[in-house]
Amino acid sequence: MLKKLSKQLNGEDWTWNNLNTLCWAIGSISGSMMEDQENRFLVTVIRDLLNLCEVTKGKDNKAVIASNIMYVVGQYPRFLRAHWKFLKTVVNKLFEFMHETHPGVQDMACDTFLKIVQKCKRKFVVVQVGHMIQAESDPQKRDEYLQRLMELPNQKWAEIIGQARQSVDYLKDQDVIRTVLNIMQTNTSVALSLGTFFLPQISLIFLDMLNVYRMYSELISSSIAEGGPFASKTSYVKLLRSVKRETLKLIETFVDKAEDQPHIGKQFVQPMMDPILGDYARNVPDARESEVLSLFATIINKYRGVMMEDVPRIFEAVFACTLEMITKNFEDYPEHRLKFFSLLHAIATYCFRALFALSSQQLKLVMDSIIWAFRHTERNIAETGLYLLLEMLKNFQISEFCNQFHQSYFLTVEQEIFAVLTDTFHKPGFKHHVHILQHLFCLVDSGALTQPLWDINALGLTAYPSNTAFVREYTIKLLGTSFPNMTVTEVTQFVDGLFESRNDLSSFKNHIRDFLVQSKEFSAQDNKDLYAEEAAAQRERERQRMLSIPGLIAPSELQDEMLDT
Repeated sequence: MLKKLSKQLNGEDWTWNNLNTLCWAIGSISGSMMEDQENRFLVTVIRDLLNLCEVTKGKDNKAVIASNIMYVVGQYPRFLRAHWKFLKTVVNKLFEFMHETHPGVQDMACDTFLKIVQKCKRKFVVVQVGHMIQAESDPQKRDEYLQRLMELPNQKWAEIIGQARQSVDYLKDQDVIRTVLNIMQTNTSVALSLGTFFLPQISLIFLDMLNVYRMYSELISSSIAEGGPFASKTSYVKLLRSVKRETLKLIETFVDKAEDQPHIGKQFVQPMMDPILGDYARNVPDARESEVLSLFATIINKYRGVMMEDVPRIFEAVFACTLEMITKNFEDYPEHRLKFFSLLHAIATYCFRALFALSSQQLKLVMDSIIWAFRHTERNIAETGLYLLLEMLKNFQISEFCNQFHQSYFLTVEQEIFAVLTDTFHKPGFKHHVHILQHLFCLVDSGALTQPLWDINALGLTAYPSNTAFVREYTIKLLGTSFPNMTVTEVTQFVDGLFESRNDLSSFKNHIRDFLVQSKEFSAQDNKDLYAEEAAAQRERERQRMLSIPGLIAPSELQDEMLDT
């Protein structure tokens, strides 16, 4: 199809009939590809059709091409639902075409708009009506409007719950499951636009929603237990999981968007503990939803220290079982990986003191998981691990457990950071490696550590005059092993330079980078990632310069920027 379209573009096969036939065929295969593949295909088609419209002369020809563009776009609602900015652009263009007097264009614009509204109705109707209700200043009227908006979904929900109370098997019917999914999606769309004012609605359905969640989770677990891992790929299990995920998404959306009264959703946390957290812990790995991790990360980021007393329960439910899933290799459960470390980062940032309640074995699990994260070759996971590590180090430095923590983990952290810094596979994390090493070298020379970092049982209390002297010798030995081609003098000069430049981040970073670039391991490689921070700063300076000169940046780019912010 793309080859035939290119022939239209170069004029080889250009006729109205050929283009109409081709575009009809393109529209007819909507939904037959994987979503990513379909997205790439559709972007290529639209781009080529727009180019064809630009190079083709004659108003009649342009009208035919425009009508075909409208037809193709209207046939791909999945793409439109996933790309809100593009959907808005298409709708605005359709409104323009509706005023076009050329025969057929106006009709096609109206037909396409009607088709899009029908297939993307939640985007057009529910979300926008939610915004209208949110704008109502009278609380009584606002609640009344919300009740009327949700009247039909709530009636259907009450009917389903009523039937389920008579026979729980009613909830197992696939048509019923689809209806439940649709009701959850509608609620999520309204919660997205209403925020805090969605409270009456979520309060109405919350407990029954958790019961349905629990039951569907048990069905999924039993299906996977009986049918093995392949059971998770069946359409029935996928449908059940869609309901679970949408339920989690609904709760997360409400918590995230309830901005006017930030603690309003805290009342829902305790009832969720067993149906959601307990369910996650009890489930087989293939039935655990990664959205549970992102939900509780959102809750902790939102309610911060208020969640302190709940952290041990969260930790107990998700930590060990998730770690077991994601540390077997670097490929399985990719969604759980990033969300797990996002949750851990939220805990370390806002509920750090809850970590003091962990046993030494549990804290070692935390540190091992962080080290595993920044060893990861997936950039997002590695960066999350590095952010998390620096947050932990800073928090422990100002805590009463400073000596105890660093006696256990200072040397391990230094060794592991130097390992990823010098292995050539983790260059994108260079900036973060530098920040962590600077923190360590500043810490050891700051006087904050009042106990020896070396093993006093093996070496004695007076083996070194200070922690600085010990860390200097340890680092020289460590790097001497990592860079056997370098002399002891070269390594010693480098380590001395780290201590001398530790208080100036720029000098510290340049000193490390120069050392790496001169080493045999890095000298034959492309080291642009080591200069990424400077390159980004240069691009930003150039952009600011262009912004200061009117006309250098297109208004459309400025408009996109405004929309993003």
